[in-house]
Amino acid sequence: MSKTLAEKGYYKHKGVVKRVVDKYVGEIEMLESKHVLRVDQEELETVIPQIGGLVRIVNGAYRGSNARLISVDTEKFCAKVQIEKGVYDGRVLKAVEYEDICKIFQ
Repeated sequence: MSKTLAEKGYYKHKGVVKRVVDKYVGEIEMLESKHVLRVDQEELETVIPQIGGLVRIVNGAYRGSNARLISVDTEKFCAKVQIEKGVYDGRVLKAVEYEDICKIFQ
């Protein structure tokens, strides 16, 4: 969660998207407290897993695809991922912006 939720005690806390309410708002279940919050996308920050971890592509042409994180370019704020399963199975995307992927909760 972003700094805008700091006063409510949720800054840097992690949650799982449970439901998309509309184009910009989702219901997030907080991992620690189990509270469910209705949050605008601007208040969320994506979580990048360790190399080899699974991500979901949340923006762009491959939205909805699951992929494996291959590498991270901290200077360009992007990641290299390889799509797993489906029509694009095995395709490598060399420069996906951090905001366009998010760790899959397991």
